[in-house]
This record gives sequence, structure tokens and C-alpha cells, in this order.
Amino acid sequence: MATLYTHQSANVRKTWFLMLIFTVLIIAIGYFLNYYYHSPSIIYFAVIFSLGMNWISYWYSDKIVLSMYQARPANEQTEHNLINIVENLAITAGLPLPKIYVIDDPAPNAFATGRNKAHATVACTSGLLKMLNKTELEGVIAHELSHVGNRDILLSTVVVTLVGLIAIMSDVFTRSVFFGNNRDRDDKGGNILVIVGLVLMILSPIVAKLIQLAISRKREFLADASGALLTRYPEGLANALRKISSYSGQMQKANNATAHLFIANPFGSHVKGMAKLFMTHPPVEERIAALIGVGTEEFEK
Repeated sequence: MATLYTHQSANVRKTWFLMLIFTVLIIAIGYFLNYYYHSPSIIYFAVIFSLGMNWISYWYSDKIVLSMYQARPANEQTEHNLINIVENLAITAGLPLPKIYVIDDPAPNAFATGRNKAHATVACTSGLLKMLNKTELEGVIAHELSHVGNRDILLSTVVVTLVGLIAIMSDVFTRSVFFGNNRDRDDKGGNILVIVGLVLMILSPIVAKLIQLAISRKREFLADASGALLTRYPEGLANALRKISSYSGQMQKANNATAHLFIANPFGSHVKGMAKLFMTHPPVEERIAALIGVGTEEFEK
């Protein structure tokens, strides 16, 4: 039977596997660009670029995410309740005290980021702090600290950088094919290479999105269960999820590349139609039902 320890080990393996996939994708893209533009230097650039971005995503992706949302360190005077809750729950969980940040945004949400337990950050929106009472906020913080303890944070944060880059590269290459200089397309089977290159560029962000979805939904259930064990009060997180899902708006800087990081969908809970297929979070109703009516052993199978 799976345990938290096997889940933690699996997350480490997934992180390295994701970096390997990213490296292979970038080198493959460089290979096709090499033939398309008749420039052997592109393949060397692709190798250096992929290795460099893996290094950046490992060491700095958490800072990139915090910068994207203009997060600021929590203020001891105005956000002392948040700081006390994080400190107490970190001690209970046996975790080093993470850095605590606040995002000035009326939408209620939170996420954890960082490369390991010793370099973790928990961030909450100002809207979350205003909406929730103490037990509900404890439930949310326990959920986020569970991501830290379960080693979800490195995998989730690395995905932000790599998924975003793949999407950007796809857009740049697609534009260059349709609007760039096409005089050499007929040389050395250029048309075939362009088609293959385009297919690769179109599939790359789709593959990245599938990876993003695969790591998100199950880990949310597990973090809910782990957080409930930490507080010994699953109703706190369940009530918090109810309140968060009642907010119909979206975060001011909601971004597809970072959506999976948050405890709730930053684009709002009222997603309809085909968009549900691409949700990074399981339905709130299922999460609440699991918290209230199902034992945590269900999440470890």
C-alpha cells in the first residue's frame, strides 16, 4: 500500500523525469530548427538552453512565481494571526518554518512553493485572510504545509517554469513559420521538416498541460487528507473550501502556468463546459465529501 513516504519519493522521481522530458523536447525542437534554418549552432544553443532552464527552474522558480503575483513578506503587525498559525502548524508537522508571503488580491486563495522543506514558502491572498475565520485558515495552511511535507512543492514549482517556456517557444516558432522568411522551405525536404516541426510545436504545450494536470488532482486530495490529520479538524478545511468556492471572481493575475499551485482554481470555481476537462483541481464537492465522509486511507491507495 502506498504511503506518504512513497508519495514523497515518487515526487522526487517525477521532478527529475519532468526535467528530462523538457530537455528532450527542447533538443528535439532545436534539431528541427537546425534543419529548417540551416544553422547548426541552434542545436548547441538548445542543449545549453535546456540545461540552463532546468538549473533556473530548480533554484529560482519559487522566486519567479512570487514575483509574478507581486507577493510581499507578511507583516508582523497586520498579519500576526497568519504568522502565528503558520508557526504553530509547522511545529506540529515537524517542518522548518517556511517563509510567509501575502498577495494583495481580493480573491481567496493560497499556495506553497520552494525546492524543499528547508526552502519553502507559503503565500496567501489578502482576500483569504479577510474571508476565513481562524479554524478555516488553519485548515488551509495545514493543506499547504502538507504539500511541503509531501514534497509536492518542487515538482509543482518546476512545472510553472517549464510549462510556461514550452508554451512561449511554441508561439514564437509558429509565428516565425507563418510570418518569417520562407525562401529556403523547398531545400532538403524543407516542407516536410516544417510540418514535423509545427506538429512538435503544437503538441509540446499539450504534453506540458497533460503533465500539469496529472500531478495536480491526486495531490490535492492527499494534501486535504494530510492537512485534516494535522489539525485534527477536517471541518475547518471543508468550510474553508466552501467559502473559497463561493467566490465567483478570479485572481487579478491568474495564469494557466501557475493554476495548479493554488488550493483552488485561480480562475474561479464556476467553470463550465469543455473547460472542466482542463481544470487543475478536482471538484470542490468531491474534496469536501472526502474530508467529511472518507478516511484518509482512501487517498493512499
